[in-house]
Amino acid sequence: MRIFGTDGVRGKAGSDITPFLVLKLGISAGLYFRKQGVTNRILVGKDTRRSGYMIENALVSGLTSVGYDVIQVGPMPTPAVAFLTEDMRCDGGIMISASHNPYEDNGIKFFDRLGFKLDEKAEREIEEIFNHEEFLLNNFKTHTGIGSSKRIDDVIGRYIVQIKNSFPKNYTMQGIRVVLDTANGAAYKVAPTIFSELGADVVVINNQPNGYNINEQCGAISPHALSEAVKKYRADIGFGFDGDADRLVVVDDEGNIVHGDKLIGALAHYQHQNSTLKNQKIVATVMSNFALEEFLQTFGVKLLRCDVGDKYVSDLMKKEDLNFGGEQSGHIIFSDYAKTGDGLVSALQVIALLKQSKEKSSKALNIFELYPQKLINLNITQKKPLEEIVGYQEWLKKIESKKMRHLVRYSGTENKLRILLEGKDKNILESTMEEFSQFLAKALQ
Repeated sequence: MRIFGTDGVRGKAGSDITPFLVLKLGISAGLYFRKQGVTNRILVGKDTRRSGYMIENALVSGLTSVGYDVIQVGPMPTPAVAFLTEDMRCDGGIMISASHNPYEDNGIKFFDRLGFKLDEKAEREIEEIFNHEEFLLNNFKTHTGIGSSKRIDDVIGRYIVQIKNSFPKNYTMQGIRVVLDTANGAAYKVAPTIFSELGADVVVINNQPNGYNINEQCGAISPHALSEAVKKYRADIGFGFDGDADRLVVVDDEGNIVHGDKLIGALAHYQHQNSTLKNQKIVATVMSNFALEEFLQTFGVKLLRCDVGDKYVSDLMKKEDLNFGGEQSGHIIFSDYAKTGDGLVSALQVIALLKQSKEKSSKALNIFELYPQKLINLNITQKKPLEEIVGYQEWLKKIESKKMRHLVRYSGTENKLRILLEGKDKNILESTMEEFSQFLAKALQ
């Protein structure tokens, strides 16, 4: 049975992600971590979804049943769990979150003792244990071997200090008005604290989580409210986070949403200017606009591409010994400060860029033009292999004949087909997308 997708385990809470599945997954993960364990501690965090209570309790039961002591840190950004896992010398870390998905979904992400997301090989090992019933049943602990669990509510301070240290010591945020949209998610406390302590004039929206309103028409997934708030309060910039705060969307002082590739390009240029970009290369995914690649070439920086998913960005960064990479969706990794995408670290680097440039965000973050690009998320009922769709290859050849770039893939976390087209003629691009998406929608009914 396959349980891992592109970003951990994810699905509808109570139907796909059941207490039985989570209990068994907790046992399996505990047995996996024990093979190279040192401290006998696992750290568990979560976002603000109501179903997090159900999943957390089942997970803790599974981990303690095989002898692990569990540290529960409550609502916490995903990158905070990654940081605290290493900082508190745990054998592994687990984050309960479905990231940008709606509240009815939930998921589980695993980190190794250094705070990196588990690679596919490790996930397959956990799956093998998960599917080996007899092995599971023979490895429960008894008597003093059973693990313990305790909740620690004040460790967020360690993460706040770590994040603040990523901001240049010679700058403050005095005189900068910032709007923060915390998506009623895991950053609802930590984000305002960090920006206030660094001196910003902070306006916060969507910071009243009730278990059901996470990502609901707010945050990085739906930045319209953030855009309106930036204009209403005449802010210098706005930052929108997703439910677990590993993603960032930026709105400039004019209320415009900054495209993710422009954000990556501006941040890469900022680091190049300060000689902090390692090996003059960065990582982005196959979805990034070709104009980003061309822009980077103008100052001698090479773009390396990987599959979609921040863990693939991280893996290639480690392989090439690089310290910056990201996805146009807002997962941006500054590996000098964080092991995974961290919306708060990225936001602070954007402010540092603005302080150095002494320009308004609408100018500083708009330093090159993108080629027309259109992305559609098509709701589907089946994930049929694309190569088996009659006429699909002919469609790709037709798109290429029009000198357009294409990327078609199934979402690893939702029942959606993502279709990306890029070309120099916007009208041809849009008409082609309309016809192509209709063809695929009909084929996947």
